[in-house]
Amino acid sequence: MAKKVTSLDAFKEDQTEVVVDTSKKLKVAIIGTGWIAGAHMQEYKKMADVEIVAAADLIPGKASDFMNAWGYPEARCYLSCHELLENEPELDAVSVCTYNTQHAPCAIDALEHGVNVLLEKPFTVTLDEAIDVMRAEKKSGKVLSIGFQPRFNPNMQMVKKIVESGELGKIYYIQTGGGRRRGIPTPFGTSFISAKTGGIGAMGDIGCYSLDMVLNAIGYPKPLTVTGYTSDFFGKSKEYWRAEHKPEEYSEEFGVDDFAAGLVRLEGGIILDFRIAWAMNLDTSGDTIIMGTKASLRIPSTECWNGSIGGPMTIYHDVAGTDIGVSTTVPMLSNTKEGEFYHKIRSFLDAVKTGGKAPVPSSQIVYNQAIIDGIVRSGKTGHEVVIDIPEI
Repeated sequence: MAKKVTSLDAFKEDQTEVVVDTSKKLKVAIIGTGWIAGAHMQEYKKMADVEIVAAADLIPGKASDFMNAWGYPEARCYLSCHELLENEPELDAVSVCTYNTQHAPCAIDALEHGVNVLLEKPFTVTLDEAIDVMRAEKKSGKVLSIGFQPRFNPNMQMVKKIVESGELGKIYYIQTGGGRRRGIPTPFGTSFISAKTGGIGAMGDIGCYSLDMVLNAIGYPKPLTVTGYTSDFFGKSKEYWRAEHKPEEYSEEFGVDDFAAGLVRLEGGIILDFRIAWAMNLDTSGDTIIMGTKASLRIPSTECWNGSIGGPMTIYHDVAGTDIGVSTTVPMLSNTKEGEFYHKIRSFLDAVKTGGKAPVPSSQIVYNQAIIDGIVRSGKTGHEVVIDIPEI
């Protein structure tokens, strides 16, 4: 019979004080002033070394309305990313908060203008776009960090610490993903669900978080092959939108995945079993499991997956090589007082000021994007595809 052991005080909350050098202010602009831009602005306003100087949005009046609402009526507003970059030569950094299909063009434009970039997730829509951004990054010498704020959650960091400690032994199989029973995001229209703006759906919105949680923990091994599947049964259903009290026409506009799954072979002989859903007839698609030769780790799912952990994790292992099974509970850690979104932005700005490395580097997230791209390609062709990532 397995014996359950609970360690209540194994880990403590990090109380490190955030110290910010205010001797140099960074001039920052916001590109794309939709919903996620508000989350960026909320954190920028807390930082004494930031001066918000400009914003851009394709919709006339939207950027100025956004800046006025956040208390920056003096900010200069533009109708395109390129117009902003051409007219703001002293700019230090931009947050690219556009819809997915504009991530690559805007990031490349900013890097070519010598501006550091915090690029919201997903990295891009396709692997080819990601490679183009990375080439611009390399040529510019500027900082490009991808917007994966769950990395700064202490519980996500604990996953990585557990794996790196060797407690699990050699990792050979991972199950991960997440889902929402009903959660296709349309609070502000169809930019997430349209092919011409979203490009990819659940995979790019929340699937990239699931992939990053486990890939970052195991050191981001290179993906080799993918067998993938995508579907859009809920998004294409008029009944779904009627039940959600949304226009039935959304079913006609829907052009991305609302469910995706993939079986990925990684370097080092690791198998990654992945699934993600914006909508499904389940409360969860399953916990995340990292299986190793010495022990395995279970990471509880949440009912509405958005890059968080659903409860205390459990490590399953044996005692002294015997058949006595033990389960150790890893208590949930409290977030820092600033929160993970703050640290996402703060770490990017610190890298800009010091010339340091990107906190969430493209060299890692390109593997994340390659898996998503591989799932799309495999789903279309109906067979396994090889992942080929060009040299930068």
